[in-house]
Amino acid sequence: MRRAPGERAGDGEPARDDTPADEAARFSALLEDSVEDLYEHAPCGYLSTLLDGRIAKVNTTLLDWLGYRRDDLVGRMAFTDLLTVGGRLYHETHFAPLLRMQGEVSGIALELRAADGSRLPVMVTSTVKTGGDGQPLLIRTTVFDARDRRAYETELLRARQEADRERDRLKLLNTTLQKTLLPPALANVPGLDVAAHYHIASVDEVGGDFYDLFPLAAGAWGLFLGDVCGKGAAAAAVTSLARYTLRAAAVYDPDPAAVLRNLNTVLHHEYHGPDPRFCTVLFGRLTPDSRGGFRITLASGGHPPALLLRADGTADHLPTPGGQLVGAFADAHIATTAVHLAPGDTLLLYTDGLTEARTTTPGGEDRYGDDALLDFARALAPTTASATVDAIRDLLDTFGTGVDDDTAVLAIHVPRTP
Repeated sequence: MRRAPGERAGDGEPARDDTPADEAARFSALLEDSVEDLYEHAPCGYLSTLLDGRIAKVNTTLLDWLGYRRDDLVGRMAFTDLLTVGGRLYHETHFAPLLRMQGEVSGIALELRAADGSRLPVMVTSTVKTGGDGQPLLIRTTVFDARDRRAYETELLRARQEADRERDRLKLLNTTLQKTLLPPALANVPGLDVAAHYHIASVDEVGGDFYDLFPLAAGAWGLFLGDVCGKGAAAAAVTSLARYTLRAAAVYDPDPAAVLRNLNTVLHHEYHGPDPRFCTVLFGRLTPDSRGGFRITLASGGHPPALLLRADGTADHLPTPGGQLVGAFADAHIATTAVHLAPGDTLLLYTDGLTEARTTTPGGEDRYGDDALLDFARALAPTTASATVDAIRDLLDTFGTGVDDDTAVLAIHVPRTP
């Protein structure tokens, strides 16, 4: 309650005049006391240093963090004396030069040495205070405790390293699994040159492409190349089942159409539920031909047609129209064709990762496509199996990241007689 000037407050209480000037003086004193308290007990450290680096002023917060008394630092130590060896080097080579040039440096991560020898991770911001003439007077530095941040960064780094190790383990697992789905070596067929290549689009996922060449009865060999829908462990399981079913079915009945019908029955029986699985596949039966060379009967279950690169320099698809996906229907239609491979001829089987690859064009990106592959084959013919596979390998490399799906190629060539 305000009182009139000269009015006594009561018994034993001296009279006091509460003039506006008195109130302003008391508020000013209170404000000065609050500002000083805020400086001393701020949630961050403050210190001021002379231009030669000697500490001129330091707040209680920073003293408590480091375990020093005020007399230990003020006028006795320089700011660099509080830094670790690495911090002093950084201060001399980067921090101090930048501060001189810019007048301010902010957000620098350093470590301060406490009185007990421990290290305190901090974030430092320094500003040069200048006088009215623009000349530097002292340096004001704000220090933020970065222990929680350092702990967070350390944990984040640990988690990232663990994730990298886990990814490396997954890559190794995928690579190992992928190798088990491919034959360790193709059969040696007398009078035939054979080459194959598997291009992995991503090491993070197992693909579903597969191929093989193996002996059947005396004087006959079976070969196949296919592509299971999807990727990952589920696709790998279907790939393994398809590969071994094809070999077993070919022993039971080597007719290519019968082999694919048996595979269709197995896949449809195993994967006709809510998560159906199917594949496209070519299966061929090779037998020596009395005219020289080989005769191949080829059956297709929805797979891209093989390419025949002839000895005379021509190349064309071997059409197998109407063949349906293997495993998708209870009674899939299987298309067949037969051809004579003369000396100098090369037969190329491939999966659609090749033709579905994206290539750069003047208008942007476009699908490589069947026609481009046919032109590529015509430019190669006549050629050998190994030269064909090497050319396809180089072609895939030119696509770079445009290859989204794994690609398998299998080439067989009948060498010319000397």
